[in-house]
Amino acid sequence: MPETVLADTVAKAAEPERKRTVLLGGRIPLARLRDLALVPAIIAIAIVGQIVNPVFLQADNLINVLQTMSEIALLVLAQTMVLIVKKMDLSLESTMGLAPGVAAWLTIGSAGHGLGLLPGAWSVPVTLAVGVLVGVINALLIIRFGLNGFIVTLGMLIVLRGVLTGISGGQTFFQLPESMLYLGTAQWLGMPASIWLCLILFGVAIVVLGWTSFGRSLYAIGGNVDAAKAAGIRTDRVLWIVIVTGSLLAALAGLLLSGRLASVASAQGNGYIFTVFAAAVIGGISLNGGKGTMFGAFSGILLLFMIQNVLTLAGVPAQWIGALNGLIILLALTISRITGGKVQE
Repeated sequence: MPETVLADTVAKAAEPERKRTVLLGGRIPLARLRDLALVPAIIAIAIVGQIVNPVFLQADNLINVLQTMSEIALLVLAQTMVLIVKKMDLSLESTMGLAPGVAAWLTIGSAGHGLGLLPGAWSVPVTLAVGVLVGVINALLIIRFGLNGFIVTLGMLIVLRGVLTGISGGQTFFQLPESMLYLGTAQWLGMPASIWLCLILFGVAIVVLGWTSFGRSLYAIGGNVDAAKAAGIRTDRVLWIVIVTGSLLAALAGLLLSGRLASVASAQGNGYIFTVFAAAVIGGISLNGGKGTMFGAFSGILLLFMIQNVLTLAGVPAQWIGALNGLIILLALTISRITGGKVQE
């Protein structure tokens, strides 16, 4: 293919992302300003939280917010990658429960409702391997067999949830091996290890999506998959990597949660996907693919957990927080529709 034609094709494939980088005054990319759109809201919530309860800005409370956020934040990271390539993975929440559940089932003894077939040191590799396996199955059905991603991952969500309930007998696995507890309880440089892992992984994702050819290929695929193929991007391989990596991150999130709680409940992860989508949407991630940044996604989950913490400190019943998440999604979609001027599919 001539170089000029190839350049035009790549430009068309990445068109949605290219539009986001329109310069204001020739200096500041519009995309960069959108990345910072939630910063004023985060500052405002911090001020309101401090007014509601002086405990809000204390170090212990902030660390607690970040630690409880870090587990779901990894799901947000995974879902963001999937949404950018114009796919959707509903099974992430069930993977978060099943992966550590299988590891616990195989490594702990009968006293903790397990089989005790493997040494405790195998718990972490097994957890991550289950995450990879789920991702491979999802990718096989979606990419190789061309099935609808929404239906596939919805079915997988139900299957994984049922498997976890079956192997646990509806009970909670406890007496977890030390290797499963480490990441959820360890302190690195005065902060929980889970916070460091979350920040590091988001930092890596920001660099990859913003400054590498692989990251640009994600936006190209989400913007126009046919043009991306014509440009020479190996779209199937990229999609495989995204879907499998997403499931691996979900398994890691489950490991962090299980370590912090020192148990794996039969319902672990149930309902988390709603919070994940709320965070992604308010963080500027488009459901139509090809648009959004990891910094925006991180800002979205941070803002959401700050709001939840403020409501908790204000004495608002926890039952209302779920309603808030749904309201935030609707408001964010409405604002996105008004500002973007594009009908959402």
